[in-house]
Amino acid sequence: MHAYRTHNCAALRPEQVGEQVRVSGWVHKKRDHGDLVFIDLRDHYGITQIVTDVSGPAFTVIESLKSESVVTITGTVTARSTEAVNPNLPTGGIEVRATEAVVQSHAGELPMPVASDNEYPEDIRLRYRFLDLRRERLHANIMLRSQVITSLRNRMNGQGFTEFQTPILTASSPEGARDYLVPSRVHPGKFYALPQAPQMFKQLLMVAGFDRYFQIAPCFRDEDARADRSPGEFYQLDFEMSFVTQEDVFAAIEPVLHGVFEEFADWQGRGRTVSALPFQRIPYRESMLKYGNDKPDLRNPILITDVSEQFRGSGFGRFASMVEGGDVVRAVPAPNTAEKSRKFFDEMNSWAQGEGFPGLGYATQKDGVFGGPIANNHGQEGMQAIAAALGIGPNDGIFFAAGKEAQAAKLAGLARTRVGQQLGLIDESRFEFCWIVDFPMFEYDEDAKKVDFSHNPFSMPQGEMEALETKDPLDILAYQYDIVCNGVELSSGAIRNHRPEIMYKAFEIAGYTQADVDTNFAGMINAFKCGAPPHGGSAPGIDRMVMLLAGEPNLREVVLFPMNQRAEDLMMGAPNYATAKQLKELNIKVTVDGPKPG
Repeated sequence: MHAYRTHNCAALRPEQVGEQVRVSGWVHKKRDHGDLVFIDLRDHYGITQIVTDVSGPAFTVIESLKSESVVTITGTVTARSTEAVNPNLPTGGIEVRATEAVVQSHAGELPMPVASDNEYPEDIRLRYRFLDLRRERLHANIMLRSQVITSLRNRMNGQGFTEFQTPILTASSPEGARDYLVPSRVHPGKFYALPQAPQMFKQLLMVAGFDRYFQIAPCFRDEDARADRSPGEFYQLDFEMSFVTQEDVFAAIEPVLHGVFEEFADWQGRGRTVSALPFQRIPYRESMLKYGNDKPDLRNPILITDVSEQFRGSGFGRFASMVEGGDVVRAVPAPNTAEKSRKFFDEMNSWAQGEGFPGLGYATQKDGVFGGPIANNHGQEGMQAIAAALGIGPNDGIFFAAGKEAQAAKLAGLARTRVGQQLGLIDESRFEFCWIVDFPMFEYDEDAKKVDFSHNPFSMPQGEMEALETKDPLDILAYQYDIVCNGVELSSGAIRNHRPEIMYKAFEIAGYTQADVDTNFAGMINAFKCGAPPHGGSAPGIDRMVMLLAGEPNLREVVLFPMNQRAEDLMMGAPNYATAKQLKELNIKVTVDGPKPG
């Protein structure tokens, strides 16, 4: 018999009744009934119930065990009585009557229990992540992550992509977020940077003649944490393709994403559906108008409408004067709110003010009659015209966001989401994908008082050189696109600008000289001068995909060893001070002293 186990803790069934077996694992729960002691023994695979009575040879050892001690149990598989069968466990029809118990490791007092679904403070969970990972929900999430990555890899291979590994130590980029820098010992005063993404390397692979590249790529950015963004590092499904149009990129990656989400849609019996292929394409400007942002949650049926013209010259002077001054008014329907009290609408206004906006106007409606200050001033006829423009029913209220276009769009988008949540309109059983396309190539920077790139400076402008030479820069669109699922941006991508002359012109419009381009992007521009194919790609975030599939609100719940909000690894004590010897080897002096030895 094996020294530690003949079966794992999820393997035994009634068919093994009567067999001598050996299992090993952690003491998940212990129930002492006086003359009988039961243990739920847990390993990576599942749980097996162990039992011994007061006269049993293993009783003394088992009775003394604390939770999370590691033990090896030898015993006989026996059938549970009918009333004791646990239908929620694969092993629920049997138990192992212990004849021997060997303690492999005693557990002391735990900083947090494992056999509990209770929430614990973030610092405790992260400091003792090895305990947190033993908990059922988190353990399952990490296994889901592994399975998703395996599925992505297999599907990319099936689509004709080849996996390559790009460098981790590279050069700092002047674009993007802050870099993590690594000092060079052999080149004093010089630093490597950890890659924010393999962007330039994957484009250079296309220039080198490879056709379809992908990588489960680690990326490093020194940026603040959010629920959907980890501080420090994250992983993405990075891919690039040669001789492709935007639609070719979509056609290649859509089956991969759709297939993975369909494969795991029923994870843990959740029975979710995935939007059909091909995914919806929504132009950027349409998305900003209808949804108030460029990452719309299509599960929410509410659509925003511009009603600026309805208020021009109207009896509601505040909105009328704002429209005359060039501002806009956006309307957000609130379906079936006739029976809602005034408090619901007032709380939405208070919420908007708490978000930093001046306020959120509203009009109530019951049986086709509008109420509230806006309706009283604008008039029933005017309100009915707005209702017709929105296509709403006789018992639907309306919220109004007014101001500069960008501000009004942002407030309307946030209000759309909040109304959908408050009214229970968001269908949690669906994964709704879409592409946001036709991003503007340039925008006007009010602070710098100049035209600058609005998204990705290395994207191909629609219309190429002709557009750059003949169009108003603010009217030029780019072959840029985002893939969005349930209001979460999975990635940005683009058809790349592979022609040096077009790149120089695009940067010139944004105020950069040819020398600037040659200096800051020497590797890429020099490669393009040696013949580059048309190419494009994207990089959907793996952490975010798994977060959506697991139904978790925070990336921390699907990452093995995440940092806290301050980019600290509490378990390993990182970051930490370097020793004087290390600093000397690197020719570095620091302005903040670490703790003195001794």
